[in-house]
Amino acid sequence: MDAKARWAGRNQGKDSLRDETWTALEESGAAVGEVRSKIPNFLGAEEAATRLADLEIWKRAHVIKCNPDRGQAPVRLRGLQDGKKLYAPVPELVASFPFIELDPVDLVRRGIAFEDVKYSEDFVRLGKPLQFGEMERMDLVIVGCVAVTRAGGRTGKGGGFADLELGIFRETGTVNDSTPVVTTVHDVQVVNDDRILMMGHDYPLDWILTPTTTIETRTQYKRPRGVDWVSVQTDQFDGIPFLKSLRDRFDGERR
Repeated sequence: MDAKARWAGRNQGKDSLRDETWTALEESGAAVGEVRSKIPNFLGAEEAATRLADLEIWKRAHVIKCNPDRGQAPVRLRGLQDGKKLYAPVPELVASFPFIELDPVDLVRRGIAFEDVKYSEDFVRLGKPLQFGEMERMDLVIVGCVAVTRAGGRTGKGGGFADLELGIFRETGTVNDSTPVVTTVHDVQVVNDDRILMMGHDYPLDWILTPTTTIETRTQYKRPRGVDWVSVQTDQFDGIPFLKSLRDRFDGERR
């Protein structure tokens, strides 16, 4: 399959919106590098990260989770600079361990510069591998998005990784209803509310930070209580090594 349509076919409306948004980023000159089939990198990512760091939810947070994409590299770097313990997933969860821990105290002790672990290819190599059960409760969750709405709607690149991670966090108790979920995007990625239909397994956003705007969504969308295993795709079970055993574990705990 063409990489530009890697996860196409799961939701036609979202497929069209993603294509429009990637095109808008390209045509506006806001795209940094290739953006299709990706959580896009964008001009002004540093400014959006600064807006996030100005929020009280950031200042109060000690443990944060951030997606591994390049558009959020400034968020990860700022988190380490501000002394926060950072969790970042292995891209597409393809390793036997799903997450990496970046502890600024540990990195300083090991002589590793924060700049040297801001990208996924480096933090996977230099960070501490973690299983879900080894993670502390999170104070703030940053997710990657392709398009968002001011009502808190969001869609990623189509692979379903963010919603799956958040569902697992709910099952393991590392996030709850009060854990803020935020994103950083370019202004052209903010679309009209009616463009995104949120499904039962979709996690809404509490805050959206762009290079020019800070948006508190005050979302009315409800959060899922855990993983909607019915909506997990066959290719996710095939491509994510730990997923079947994790589902069996959760099923056993519920019985």
